[in-house]
Amino acid sequence: MMAKNNGLQSSPANHHPCPPGQARVEGTGPTTRTCSTQDDASELQRGMPSNGGEQPPASAFQGRRTLARIARLVLVLRDWASRSLHEEQQKPDPFLERFQGTEFQAVAARIASDLQDEEAEEGNKRKKWQIFVVDPAGDWYYCWLAVVAVPVLYNWCLLIARACFNDLQETYVVLWLVLDYVSDSIYIGDIVIRLRTGFLEQGLLVKNTKKLRDNYIHTLQFKLDVLSILPTDLAYFTVGLHCPELRFNRLLRFSRMFEFFNRTETRTSHPNIFRISNLVLYILVIIHWNACIYYAISKAIGLGKDSWVYPNITDPEYSNLTLGYVYCLYWSTLTLTTIGETPPPVTDEEYLFVIFDFLIGVLIFATIVGNVGSMISNMNATRAEFQAKVDAIKHYMQFHKVSKDVETKVIKWFDYVWTNKKAVDEREVLKNLPDKLRAEIAINVHLETLKKVRIFQNCEADLLVELVLKLRPQVFSPGDYICRKGDIGKEMYIIKEGKLAVVGDDGTTQYALLTAGSCFGEISILNIKGSKMGNRRTANIRSLGYSDLFCLSKEDLMEAVTEYPDAKKILEERGREILIKEGLLDESATEESTEGKSMEERLDSLALNLDTLHTRFGRVLTEYNDAQKKLKQRIAVLESQMRQQDLEDFSDSSDSLLEDEVKALLGGTP
Repeated sequence: MMAKNNGLQSSPANHHPCPPGQARVEGTGPTTRTCSTQDDASELQRGMPSNGGEQPPASAFQGRRTLARIARLVLVLRDWASRSLHEEQQKPDPFLERFQGTEFQAVAARIASDLQDEEAEEGNKRKKWQIFVVDPAGDWYYCWLAVVAVPVLYNWCLLIARACFNDLQETYVVLWLVLDYVSDSIYIGDIVIRLRTGFLEQGLLVKNTKKLRDNYIHTLQFKLDVLSILPTDLAYFTVGLHCPELRFNRLLRFSRMFEFFNRTETRTSHPNIFRISNLVLYILVIIHWNACIYYAISKAIGLGKDSWVYPNITDPEYSNLTLGYVYCLYWSTLTLTTIGETPPPVTDEEYLFVIFDFLIGVLIFATIVGNVGSMISNMNATRAEFQAKVDAIKHYMQFHKVSKDVETKVIKWFDYVWTNKKAVDEREVLKNLPDKLRAEIAINVHLETLKKVRIFQNCEADLLVELVLKLRPQVFSPGDYICRKGDIGKEMYIIKEGKLAVVGDDGTTQYALLTAGSCFGEISILNIKGSKMGNRRTANIRSLGYSDLFCLSKEDLMEAVTEYPDAKKILEERGREILIKEGLLDESATEESTEGKSMEERLDSLALNLDTLHTRFGRVLTEYNDAQKKLKQRIAVLESQMRQQDLEDFSDSSDSLLEDEVKALLGGTP
């Protein structure tokens, strides 16, 4: 009995379940659970000495429970460590990253971003087509229009020829099939491009695919494009390969060719030449179609049946395909140009066709004459305008009997200006552009020249933009004096082309030579105080040949620097430095000018105060007049009220007197 009890006490885990949450610990196996108290108890039991059936002391049970808790804690820590280790291998420690070097961080960042880059690339590949939008104003779109225009022109020229001339269709069947289906592929690609062609909405390019699709689908052109790619040539399986008229629906894509021509006319530097070439192309296409229709009508009536139709092809002389086409083209050209000299029609159908051709020919002839005439006029518009000015000046000089030398000099000046393409008035040409675009053009043309001026070097960019808009080109003839010594300086000049000489008072002694990029006269227009010459010219400058100069007036310069007071001070300081360097600045006069300047400022302030007082006095006088008018109106109202009150009082008093008299009369009667 004691042994049994000892056995039960020595292994209580064999009979009692482990306490939940304490004795059981989930193992690493699929479904195994281990009771740690049982293992620990058995180990303790094996390590304990046997005392012949006596129960172990209480301290032994206490030590056993302590070891069980330690074992459970070790198992829990091992499981937690295994899970945390896997997470730490994937997630870097942010605290450690703060102390890592930049190179190590960069390497770690690259490694960490590799997976993200791969995912981003896959996403970009999927979204690349979604964000593909064609800008209709870009070069890529223009090049695509050029590609589409080729099959359109191919269909318009060759489909009708293949339908009318059977030999042409039958001889090159394989070539036509290849070209036809290549053009169809381009047509289909054009529809796809149109679905992705952006448009402007509130000045911004729309890139929303749904809006782009709706904007194209709801247009008439979409319906025409769909009709142009309908597989009508599937009827080849029924009627054979020699019926190219089944593909006439491909002609509906003509709008893309016209769009290409319009954009080319806008982009080309020679629009008049392109317009003439485009007109000639249209005329040739019309003549080509008319020639093919003439041959088709001849076949319908019967080749060689009468003198008007095409001769019978059984004749070896007219059996050649090239000769047949050239003959029809010649007949079409004579008819449409209304030259005539063709065989007269015989049947009613022939008469109707010739009448229709003559009407079209008259319209074509009128179109040719009108368009070519207007194009030539536009090409010579500048010359005609310039010649009108020359004629007006010639008439003026003849009317006032100007000397021949001066007249010859003026005519030579006009010849030079026209020959060197300097007759265009820049302000007149650019007047329709907004100020921003005019400034950009002026900067591209004049800014580099303006930067060569010493006093404008390192100036504010906005000031230079203001100045370039005020530059006026001038052309001087040989021997002309640009300025003379002692003249008041009102302009400064920048040499663009030509050579100028600084000469003496005799006009022959030459002291210096000024070439392109040089400038002069900038000091005199600044009117710097203390200058020994004031605002007068210090030298005689004469043009050796024809000289092209830029002129900047004093008013334009002062107007430009008004909004830039700091720039004005910088210009004056640099002008003083130049005068000091050349010994033309009087220091004492400069000091006196400062006092004079203060006096001028006082005078300006006094004038400003007087203007202010005058304005205020005018305002007070106006208020006084208004108050006086209101007072008069108030007095008039009061007078009217007083009159009305007096009338009422008088009526009341008269009524009372009348009543008294009546009472008196009534009282006196018996």
